[in-house]
Amino acid sequence: MSDLYPDLVLGFMRLQDYPELARPEDLARWIETQIDQGCDTFDHADIYGRGECEKAFGDALRTNPALRNRLRVITKTDIVHASGDAVKHYRAEADYVSAAIDKALVNLNVEQIDTFLIHRPDPLMDAPSVGRALEDAVKAGKVARVGVSNFLPEQWRWLQANLAIPLVCNQSELSLRANDALSDGTMEAHLRDNLHWMAWSPLGGGALGEGALANELDRLTKETRLTATALAIAWLRMIPGRPTPVLGSMRQERIEQARAGLAAALPRTDWFALLEAARGVEVP
Repeated sequence: MSDLYPDLVLGFMRLQDYPELARPEDLARWIETQIDQGCDTFDHADIYGRGECEKAFGDALRTNPALRNRLRVITKTDIVHASGDAVKHYRAEADYVSAAIDKALVNLNVEQIDTFLIHRPDPLMDAPSVGRALEDAVKAGKVARVGVSNFLPEQWRWLQANLAIPLVCNQSELSLRANDALSDGTMEAHLRDNLHWMAWSPLGGGALGEGALANELDRLTKETRLTATALAIAWLRMIPGRPTPVLGSMRQERIEQARAGLAAALPRTDWFALLEAARGVEVP
């Protein structure tokens, strides 16, 4: 793992799907296990579990405060769910972003957020004022680095043009099942702008076991003894820039399979065979 970009990030969006981790003590043990196994970066957002996932993480750290010095957290803001008469909307506004950072520090029970992201591009965002809010958070030591999530190239470039500090990453979907970015210039834009790709839903939202892709994964599993999960992660990590998978599953077995994929390398022909199977058409 590099100092800046971890090999694997563990996501907390589905924490509430794991009742065995509901007690702070149990969640703290789970966090410690992941750190001991080399996964020290955990991904959050203020909307996950309507804010309860961040709070649960903070409660876990209160049972074992020493963990705070051994881990890193990513979190995000600007999505507001529908409530009452208000539709779902975005709030990439300076005051809202600053307040979200302060709230996340309390909820997560950490002294600094390693990487803070604007969760979705907001067409009403005033980039200069949001840029100043992010800069102020870094200057105050509340945040170490800033980035974006689900941004397209011109969207992140406009925010970067209004920032005196670099955007370090873009967290957006990338997988065997969501691979258009490999042929529409988006991947190259990340590389050109030195923006690291953090890939959410790296396992295709659970759709790896469907159609021709399932057959190709099964063939490679028999040849390599790697699971479909490991193969999907190995495929992802071969992409230039070595995107970091943000794993949604908190199951230990799935995490270990993903970690096995980090250590694997596929022949180029197998990489393209998986791409061809995923797209359902021959490589042109």
